[in-house]
Amino acid sequence: MDSLTQIILGGAVGNAIVGRKIGNRAILYGAIAGTIPDLDILSVFFTDPITAVEVHRGFTHSILFAFLGAILFGYLLYFIEKKNKVTYEEGFWLFFWGFFTHALLDMFTTWGTRLFWPLDYSFAFKSIFVIDPLYTLPFAYFLVRSMREKSNLDKRMFYNRMGFYVSSFYLFITLMLKAFAFYSFTDALDRQGIKYTEMSVKPTVMNTILWNAIVETKDSFLIGEYSFFDKSPITFQEFPKNHTLIKSLESHPLIVRLVKISEGYYTFSEKKDEVYFNDLRFGLLKNEGEEVQFAFSYRFYLDDKGELQVEEVKKERKDGFKLLKKLWFRLQGV
Repeated sequence: MDSLTQIILGGAVGNAIVGRKIGNRAILYGAIAGTIPDLDILSVFFTDPITAVEVHRGFTHSILFAFLGAILFGYLLYFIEKKNKVTYEEGFWLFFWGFFTHALLDMFTTWGTRLFWPLDYSFAFKSIFVIDPLYTLPFAYFLVRSMREKSNLDKRMFYNRMGFYVSSFYLFITLMLKAFAFYSFTDALDRQGIKYTEMSVKPTVMNTILWNAIVETKDSFLIGEYSFFDKSPITFQEFPKNHTLIKSLESHPLIVRLVKISEGYYTFSEKKDEVYFNDLRFGLLKNEGEEVQFAFSYRFYLDDKGELQVEEVKKERKDGFKLLKKLWFRLQGV
């Protein structure tokens, strides 16, 4: 999830564990715990784009990191706050649960989390977008209400618990909504007589009303959208896999890494004699006639030594605004 949401979740964790002893400083420590796992994004400044993607939501989002990190940061918290009777055990559990709940929340997103790193398996329920106001805003409201209760500690903890209850209930609702959307897509595929091997269903940007499906067939991928307000049947747009564009390069290390990152949901495309790798998992950024661009695409090129390299295709801010406007009308069933 986005940084603000993780700060709120971490702050609520800290408040629950030592809020009675140190008040709003507990929320500060929890917010720090909720932020630390995402510092792995800084790898983008030291590595290439592909390596940065491979690193993200790996070690720092694992149970192992939660345990080891809690040992270190828990002691630091104890050292700072022992005069306020905060124990080492409380410091350990604040950071353990701050790190661990961060990873658990990320499991509900499309990207997923390698919770059992170094095992290379990503858990992803794909029921919530990385930014979802319906999750974040109610949670923030109850946390702020809790922060304002400085004398009535029972009331402070009540509001803090309500934040957990409401946000967790919403996550459960997103799973139910996904199940309904999944059924709608499978029903549409059956009605249209489309044979497929795999299908991935996920919500679109900042909502759980409009859903996206990526459907794999023998030679192509189909992408469709479904809103709970739709009155027309679901339609699918076809994107050929185009594996022939890379000919004998399937085993090239660069392509193997990209295929692994995309979890098998990818196509190749060609434009002006250049070949592109398209990661389909995060949908289309631009889809206007012949102008098609996926949210994550990579252009292949040869460097000065004649070796195959890749660079991420830049995203234009104006395309992002156009996409949000389009999705706003689309989720209304238009």
